[in-house]
Amino acid sequence: MAKLYFRYGAMNSGKSTALLQAAFNYEERGHEVLLAKPSIDTKGDREIVSRLGVAREVDFTIAPDGDVLAAFAQHRVRVQAETGRDVSCLLVDEAQFLTERQVDDLLRIALLEGVPVLAYGIRTDFQTVAFPGSRRLLEVAHSLEELKTICRCGRKAIFNGRRIDGVYVFDGDQVAIDGVEVTYESLCGVCYLQESGGVLNGHPVV
Repeated sequence: MAKLYFRYGAMNSGKSTALLQAAFNYEERGHEVLLAKPSIDTKGDREIVSRLGVAREVDFTIAPDGDVLAAFAQHRVRVQAETGRDVSCLLVDEAQFLTERQVDDLLRIALLEGVPVLAYGIRTDFQTVAFPGSRRLLEVAHSLEELKTICRCGRKAIFNGRRIDGVYVFDGDQVAIDGVEVTYESLCGVCYLQESGGVLNGHPVV
């Protein structure tokens, strides 16, 4: 039985690098893979970009109202026509930006189409609140794997701090892709609370 895998971690934990390595491993052994990411992730346009500088174009992007099953079926047929082989795996980057319905479609691809799905993403936003896609993946994925990274202090990082113009902020929209003004830093719980003044999920210490 094919499975849905969710591999998650804080920012800079090597998720995109791990995805690209997994794709390479499949292809090195003569298998065909499909790569996808949500269209809301504008970094690299249609590419998955590792912070190590490795990049690869995706086979398709997923719009907020996109039909994942239909897109997968379309590109599966294309791969079969071009190579004479079936798709061995679907790899999805930035899976936290998917809707709950789209995550359910990933599960259907694994269970009903017999194709393993490897989804990579972060678990929570800069306010420590789960993204809808990540929450659903935590609920239905067959396998959960944490990709670890360290905080500036050396402890394991579990949260994502948002900075605008170099200053940490703890309110605002859930989604703000890396840009000139917006950056993120992986933080352990202690450093996060020190920067936020004890605020968690918008709630101060009482």
